[in-house]
Amino acid sequence: MNIFALNLLLAIAWAALTTSFSLLSLAVGFVIGYAVLWLIQPLTGASGYFGRVFAWAKLIVMFHYELIVSSLSVAWDVMTPRHRARPAIVDVPLDVKSDAGILLVTNLISLTPGTLSLDVSEDRSMLRVHAMFVDDPDAIRRELKTGMERWVIDAVEGS
Repeated sequence: MNIFALNLLLAIAWAALTTSFSLLSLAVGFVIGYAVLWLIQPLTGASGYFGRVFAWAKLIVMFHYELIVSSLSVAWDVMTPRHRARPAIVDVPLDVKSDAGILLVTNLISLTPGTLSLDVSEDRSMLRVHAMFVDDPDAIRRELKTGMERWVIDAVEGS
């Protein structure tokens, strides 16, 4: 049986035992099931599932952090008389290879205030991004590659 399906089954069993099928109860059951499966991992064999769950959690937390920071930055620039915006279009080489990974990277970039994904090249090796604050295009490339793209590669492609 798939370890993720087993973890979901344990979460549902937890909700049934507590007689509360709320989202919170299912989340607690999922975390407890994850811990139990991690503890019995020597008996069931090694799996990439545990690292993948951690990578998805990191992606979610770090995206929300980026969302808050960029929202504050854009709001500050809009509300203050001195405008720091230096918009530019930057080409970012892509290391992510899967369609799902490219879709997730482009959507997360577009959801972050101050940036917008414009286009992906035909060979899927380059992403064109419009950024609101571009003092150094190389810094923007580096930030996107070591941040959002790296988190997506870890979560989706599991490298």
